[in-house]
Amino acid sequence: MRFLNFFKQELAVDLGTANTLIIQNGEVVIDEPSIVAIDRKSEETIAVGRRAMQMHEKTHENIQTVRPLKDGVIADFRAAEQMIKGLIDMIGPRRAFFSHLKMVICIPSGITEVEKRAVFESAARVDAKETYLIYEPMAAALGIGLDVEEPVGNMIIDIGGGTTEIAVIALSGIVSDQSIRIAGDEMTQNILNYMRKTHNILIGERTAEQIKIHVGSALPELDDPPADFAINGRDLLNGIPRQITVTYQEIAGALDEAITQIEDAVIRALETIPPELASDIYSTGLYLTGGGAMLRGLDRRLSKKTQLPVHVAEDPLLAVVRGTSKALQDTKRYKAILVPASSVS
Repeated sequence: MRFLNFFKQELAVDLGTANTLIIQNGEVVIDEPSIVAIDRKSEETIAVGRRAMQMHEKTHENIQTVRPLKDGVIADFRAAEQMIKGLIDMIGPRRAFFSHLKMVICIPSGITEVEKRAVFESAARVDAKETYLIYEPMAAALGIGLDVEEPVGNMIIDIGGGTTEIAVIALSGIVSDQSIRIAGDEMTQNILNYMRKTHNILIGERTAEQIKIHVGSALPELDDPPADFAINGRDLLNGIPRQITVTYQEIAGALDEAITQIEDAVIRALETIPPELASDIYSTGLYLTGGGAMLRGLDRRLSKKTQLPVHVAEDPLLAVVRGTSKALQDTKRYKAILVPASSVS
């Protein structure tokens, strides 16, 4: 059996709007931005992942950078295929010896049948012989160590790049869920708009992302505030590059609308759950995962809104892919929470 296993490659894939993570043999082997650079003339792939991100918003007319996923689902089928293939090839030269590729890929809970089929077809294009899908909140619950098979309710709030997934999980199923397309990308866009309207300065997505990382906040008052952050951009009045300094209080104001929408979605999800599960959640609290969980003060703000304890996962960025890997290692046990290709019409 060990000899046969040598010819198998098993990959757990968190195909995210902002970043793609892949686990093989229990280890994270790929952690790259979900972007691909393509030659417009030959349509060949120039770079994927981090190298392509370095080119983003800096290319000339012969090179195009594409983010294949939008709002958590595949928006550009061809680019997604090229990106997935490029990332798998990064794992190492041993891939040439594998004859059986098995993949478990996580998807948003609000995905349509057409969007599911697009994920399966992308996996088939990279020669995957066996592919399963798992919903992101379920994967996140597994990744942070919750027993999803028990008759106990747990609420997961997974804030990714394109979507925020809110789900109440019990008995290997999603009892109640809300999937909204307000997440990291929307927050980045809010920062872009704020800089343009308030400071008359034009910045790019990468700079806005850095602002979010360095001084992003859900609250205007923090116990341990970050230092002010200097950014460079183009002055909209005279076109000359200039530098300004932004504070976390400013960014808290810029992000307020997006966070309010996430709060409202959490309340809607809580309103639809059965009373016995509500009792469980009162005891267990809410679990925050995904890159958005790292936003300063977000746990405090959600706790104040819901009057419930809010727990931030120990490693929120890896929660979903670790849960996906756990399901991959025992697909028979977790059959109830996996979506096989045969179930998609």
